[in-house]
Amino acid sequence: MFVSVCRSLKDIAGEKYINAVCGASAALGLGSFEELKAIAEEKVEFYPEDFAKKAEELALQSGKKICDGLSASFPGAATNAFAKAFHRESAPLSGFGCVRVGENGKIAFIGKSEHYQASLGHNFPGYKLLLNAYRIGITNLTHNNTRGYLTRLLERELIRTANGIDKKDDEALEKVLASKDKHVLNRVVNLETGSLACEAAYKMAFARFYKLQGDFPAPPYEGKIPVFVVMADSDGGNTANYHGTTVLTQMMRGLWPDAAEILINAGLLKIVACPINDVDGFKKIVEEYDCGKYKIALFSHELVLMNYAGIRLTDAFVKETHAICDTHDIPVLVDEIQSCMWSKELFLFRKYKCRPDFVSVGKGFPGGQYPASKMLIAAPMDNLNQFGALVTNGQEELASLANLITMEFARENASYIEKAGKIWREKLLNVTSSFTGIVDKVEGDELLTSIIFFDRDKANTFSHILSDEYCIDVSVQTYKPNCPKAALLKLPLITTEKMMDHIISKIREGLEKVK
Repeated sequence: MFVSVCRSLKDIAGEKYINAVCGASAALGLGSFEELKAIAEEKVEFYPEDFAKKAEELALQSGKKICDGLSASFPGAATNAFAKAFHRESAPLSGFGCVRVGENGKIAFIGKSEHYQASLGHNFPGYKLLLNAYRIGITNLTHNNTRGYLTRLLERELIRTANGIDKKDDEALEKVLASKDKHVLNRVVNLETGSLACEAAYKMAFARFYKLQGDFPAPPYEGKIPVFVVMADSDGGNTANYHGTTVLTQMMRGLWPDAAEILINAGLLKIVACPINDVDGFKKIVEEYDCGKYKIALFSHELVLMNYAGIRLTDAFVKETHAICDTHDIPVLVDEIQSCMWSKELFLFRKYKCRPDFVSVGKGFPGGQYPASKMLIAAPMDNLNQFGALVTNGQEELASLANLITMEFARENASYIEKAGKIWREKLLNVTSSFTGIVDKVEGDELLTSIIFFDRDKANTFSHILSDEYCIDVSVQTYKPNCPKAALLKLPLITTEKMMDHIISKIREGLEKVK
């Protein structure tokens, strides 16, 4: 079962910082030093046994109506697209562990971790430390020029974790932080959303071709046309990748086609799609576009394509393409906005044993408590001034504390996370093996999974059965015309085997109905 984690604010942040906060807050009249210090020293059990037991009991009741809910609520003032996609019945009233109660009053299992961010479910008890931090006067509001202690602590812990450095080995951490070598992640850009995090990497790659501003020195590849390599879809197009919603990153996935064509024809940039898990295809791209007037500016990819059927990149593809990039001075962005935290080492790229130049972090790290994404970079890519990758609210202190709390629990429960992922995948493979005429295959990695169907209508029907009848969140990717027909699941890290068995039983029933 889960390893018991019990921490205070002082345990997380250190006594020196806590004393300073309590001293400042006492001077402001927010309480006496002794009262504030007592709050900071309160031990909070992150996932008590009684909470875990109740969470499991509730998860087995998905679909049950337990309260009146909220009827006839107003629709809000959304744009047409958001209004069309809105599911009022699932809008949250409350949540507990792996379940949410929506406006329909029913218990729903958060089978996608509330779109990949509720890594520890709803109302995780460990986040009480956020309330304690507020009570002792820790302010959330900072600025780029006044990054708080907790944010700076988080930066160090992200670098420590990304480099596999032991929690107590500060000497090794300092050595990494001082490194100027390529592929050594030792800088952090604090941002709020995954879109801005990924765009920061794209801008740093772009800055090797064009000056950010006029007084900058000539970039190393000035005069060359930057080529951005992304993952291809089934038809060779570029809709499989998803690295954000800024104009630049949207162009990388096929949006704004007319504007993109103008930029490409003008020689400002070029976008090339690499076939999924095709090393020879990548080699051909490098041969064609890393010479002459072209230079590959960035190779960006997820490790599990959660916006394209949950397809997992193979270890061999990642290893070989990254080796090619290393010899050709091609920076690599591993986009972990959706996969981070769902691995025993917190970063999935460490499981691949690869050494990218950029790694994006988001969603699962703050557990959905705050928008708090980061871009980890290696020193040679640190080429923008402060305003080049600026976001005013990217370094909130309580958001950083949420990251630290989530990381603390996940580190202590790394073995459970790994075991749970293997158990889930085995169960999913087992149940789908009885429906070979309907299910093509199971994709993904451990708790990040997808069921790929042969038929689009059957995939849609299955998704509606699980979501509408059994109240288990599943989404089906049929909105892209050339995407495999996949039903996506991403279970919270606190999912137990009993919960898995419950979901599997409903998956079996759903597949039987589709059959």
